[in-house]
Amino acid sequence: MAHTFNPTVLREYDIRGIVGKTLGTGDARALGQAFGSMVRRQGGKTICVGYDGRLSSPDLEQALVEGVCAAGVDVIRVGRGPTPMLYFSVYELDTDGGIMITGSHNPPHYNGFKMMIGKASCFGEKIAELGRMSAAGDLEQGTGTVRDENILERYVKRLLQDVDLPALEKAGLKVAWDTGHGAAGEVVSALIRELPGYHVLLNGEIDGTFPAHHPDPTVEENLVQIQDCVAQEECDLGLAFDGDGDRIGAIDGAGRVVWGDQLLAILSREVLEDLPGATIIADVKASQVLFDHIAELGGRPLMWKTGHSLIKSKMVETAAPLAGEMSGHIFFKHKFYGFDDAIYVALRLLNEVARTPGGLKALKDSLPKVVNTPELRFPCEEERKFHIVPEVHRRLKAAGADVDATDGVRVKTADGWWLLRPSNTQDVLVARCEAADEEGLARLKAILAEQLKASGIEPPPM
Repeated sequence: MAHTFNPTVLREYDIRGIVGKTLGTGDARALGQAFGSMVRRQGGKTICVGYDGRLSSPDLEQALVEGVCAAGVDVIRVGRGPTPMLYFSVYELDTDGGIMITGSHNPPHYNGFKMMIGKASCFGEKIAELGRMSAAGDLEQGTGTVRDENILERYVKRLLQDVDLPALEKAGLKVAWDTGHGAAGEVVSALIRELPGYHVLLNGEIDGTFPAHHPDPTVEENLVQIQDCVAQEECDLGLAFDGDGDRIGAIDGAGRVVWGDQLLAILSREVLEDLPGATIIADVKASQVLFDHIAELGGRPLMWKTGHSLIKSKMVETAAPLAGEMSGHIFFKHKFYGFDDAIYVALRLLNEVARTPGGLKALKDSLPKVVNTPELRFPCEEERKFHIVPEVHRRLKAAGADVDATDGVRVKTADGWWLLRPSNTQDVLVARCEAADEEGLARLKAILAEQLKASGIEPPPM
């Protein structure tokens, strides 16, 4: 009997598991044949496949390719690199889909798959359908071909296309880059050789054990090294990336973190100057400052559900030229393709910094001042996390609270707002609070803690 992939690795937005426990080459091969069958039934014949720098990725890639070919679909192997390079290859080579083998921002023993059917994300019901097809043996048979394509140079050339080189030359910026030993290392290394200014690359060698620090720039402790570098080298800013190069983190010249919603506010200016009245999307974790800022610039702010595939789908639906998440996924359709590419976002940010007196520090200082928490994460079992938020919602509605249930619960009070939602990618509940001052923030955190306790979650100090 043919191997079917472990259903426990199926997620809403990708397929992910622990290598050697819940995920192995048999799963990759089975997924490849199911995915190839889906592509073939939709009239497709060729897909791109790429992989990140994790130690398990080459073997998973080989098995996946075998599975795709067994469905009679041809494969173009674009090699090791960041997830956005795989997305780019699907557009550049005009294929019928793509699969990236990546564990994203997760620890080294994780791995998984991000997929495109045509030029759109493969998520939700399509992932569930892949599981059903594999379990039922409802698969196409055939003999696909395989060829290699070196896409990296073409990708770097495309990234450079929208860089304001004269502005960078004039500004003479000093920039620190930290790829965290992740898959963006070779691309960033090639890129900065072409950029004016002074550039320092940290952890540029791709190493799937991530020896320097965990590759997630949304966690402040992972930014300490680049903060130190910005201070020591007197850099204008620092840019950091997650394990597969689709999430960005930023540090200003004063060493302060510039969070994802603040970056989106900064980047929205040029887009709205070019496209007045355009819709700009942000997820429910974003600051109210962002939504107000977009409106003040003449744009239409839209709050939407967290999840890179959901955001990309909403961009298509609303023709939005720009969108982003607190997690550092930022999506440019303005002059680009509409997928989340942290390296491209870094370059667009450099344009803004180079054109602004005082640089990133001044851009951050120009935003209204509020006090807020970063993303707060509370461990919670996978099944339980999806029941807690409805419990909280029922209690809040019964109490007459002002609740937005777009994604989890976002609650407005006289002090500001707080949010609670289940993570899409980890066994945690995610929360955030924002107020005008520290006293108001303390009150919001107390309300959040009270609701968590009422559902049996003991919150750590916030």
